[in-house]
Amino acid sequence: MSENFDDLDQKKQATDYDDDFEERRRLRRQKRKQQVMIQRIVVLCTLVLVVGVAVFISSQTLFKSSTSPKNAASSTGTSGQQASMQQQTEPPVQTETSAPVEPVTEASVSPAPSSSDSSTLEQAKLLAMGYDYDGAIELLKAVPNYESNTEITAAISDFETQKASCVAVDVNTVPHIFYHSLVNDPGRAFNVSVLGQGTVDGMNAWMTTIEEFDKITQTMYDNGYVFVRLRDLVVESTDANGNVTFSPNTSLMLPPGKKPIVLSVDDLSYYHSYELAGFPDKLVLDENGEVKCHYVTADGTEQIGDFDVVPRLNTFLKEHPDGAYKGARGMIALTGYNGVFGYRTDSDYETRDNLLEDQSKWLSEHPDFDRSVEIAEATKIAEAIKESGWEFASHTWGHLSVTNKTVEQLQTDNEKWVNNVRNIVGPVDTIIFAHGNDIGDWQDYSPENEKYQYFKSAGYNYFCNVDSSQPYWVQIRSNYVRQGRINLDGYLLYKSSQGGTTVLDNMFAASQVFDTRRPTPVVANGES
Repeated sequence: MSENFDDLDQKKQATDYDDDFEERRRLRRQKRKQQVMIQRIVVLCTLVLVVGVAVFISSQTLFKSSTSPKNAASSTGTSGQQASMQQQTEPPVQTETSAPVEPVTEASVSPAPSSSDSSTLEQAKLLAMGYDYDGAIELLKAVPNYESNTEITAAISDFETQKASCVAVDVNTVPHIFYHSLVNDPGRAFNVSVLGQGTVDGMNAWMTTIEEFDKITQTMYDNGYVFVRLRDLVVESTDANGNVTFSPNTSLMLPPGKKPIVLSVDDLSYYHSYELAGFPDKLVLDENGEVKCHYVTADGTEQIGDFDVVPRLNTFLKEHPDGAYKGARGMIALTGYNGVFGYRTDSDYETRDNLLEDQSKWLSEHPDFDRSVEIAEATKIAEAIKESGWEFASHTWGHLSVTNKTVEQLQTDNEKWVNNVRNIVGPVDTIIFAHGNDIGDWQDYSPENEKYQYFKSAGYNYFCNVDSSQPYWVQIRSNYVRQGRINLDGYLLYKSSQGGTTVLDNMFAASQVFDTRRPTPVVANGES
C-alpha cells in the first residue's frame, strides 16, 4: 500500500514525533534557565533599590543636621571653633555616606544571588532525583561564578559521584505494564442489575480499581521500579535520506537496585458505555492548569480530582520524583470513534453518519454540541498531558482486531485516526494494538508482511501487543521496535492471587493487591 503515500511525507512523519519531543525538552530546559536569570536580576535590582533609598535617607539626615540652629550658631564662632566643628562633623558624614554606597560593588552583592542560587540548586536536585545528572550539572554550571560557591560545587561533585555509580540497563529485559481506566465505585461498576452480567464481567476482567492501582504503584516504587519511555530503550538514528534505524541503548543508566519499566494506558476516551459504571466522564484542567478528572458521584455530586491513571500517577510522581527516569510517565493509546478524553471530537458526531445508539442518545441530550469546541478543549488537554511527560499512541480508530482485518481495512481505519485523533494529539510513531493482538507472530516482522509494510509506510516504528505469559518480551530490530505488555487488570490479578501465574511476582504480590470487593471468580475476557 506504500504507493498511496508520498515518500517525503512519510519520512517527515517518521521524525515529527521525535522533533516535537526534543523541542519540548529543550524549551523546558531553556525556560528553567530564563527563570533563574530573572530571579537573579530581580534580587539584584531590589538590593540596589534598597541601597539607594538608604543613601538618600542618610544624606537627608546629614543635611538637616548641618542646617539646624545649633550648627548655624556654631558657624558664627571663631575660625578655631569652625575648624573644631568641622573635625567633629566630617568623620560622621564620611562614615554615613560611604557605608551604604559600598555595597553596590560586585563584592558587596555576593549575598544577593543566594536566594536565586538556592532555587537553582533545588531545581538541579530535582533533575538529579530523576536521574538527569547531566541536566542538573549543566544547570548549576550556568550560574555565574559557580566555582566560588561551595554549596554549588559540592552539589556538582555529588551528582558526578551518583552518575558514576549508575549501571547500564539490559534493555532487552524491560517489562511493559498497562491499565485501562480505574474503577472508582465498585458498587456501580459491578452492579449486574444496572449494567447486565456481560458488562459487569467485562469491567471486572479488564479494569483495575483505584485501591489496587495505589497499592501496585506504591509497592513497585518501594521495590525499586522506575518508569522509562519505550523510546529510552533504543538509540534512534536518521540518515541523510530520512531513513530511521534502531539499536539497543547501552547508555540507559540507573543506580544499582533500580529497575526500569514501561507503562501504557488504553482507551482514555471515556466511552459512552462507561456512563453508568462510575467512571470519570472527562479530563479537565484545574486552576493550576494540571490535568484532572471530572467525576460525578453516585449521589450526583460533581468533583474534580485524581480519579484515573494520568492525574493519579502525576500526583504520585511529584511526591516521588525518583520513580521516573527524566520525567517519564507512560503512553496513552487512543481510539477515536467516541472522541478522546471524554470530548466528542469524532467527525461522525458532526455528520451524524454511522452513529451507534449511545452516540445518538448523547447528541439528543446535548443539542448545543459544537465539534470545533470539543476539539479545542481536547487539544488543551492533550498539550497539558504531553507537558507533564506523557506520550500518545494509536490504538486504531475503531478499536480493531488487526489480526483478522485486511490491509485495506487497516488503511481506512488509520486514515480515520489521523483525521480525528492525530489532529488533536500531534504526530505519533507508536501503535498499540487493540485486543492485545498483533500483525505477526513472535518471529520478526518480515518484508513480506503487508500489514507491517503498510503501518511502517504510515510512520509507525514502535509496535506493542499483549503478552502476559512472561515477565518481559522485547524485539529491537534495525527497522522497528516491538514490545509485549502485561495487563494489570482484574483477571490477571485474580489469576496471580490464586497461584495461576508467577508473571507478576517480581513486581508485587497479587494476593496483597487484589480488591476483595470484586465478584469472583474473575473470568477471562469478560466471558462467563
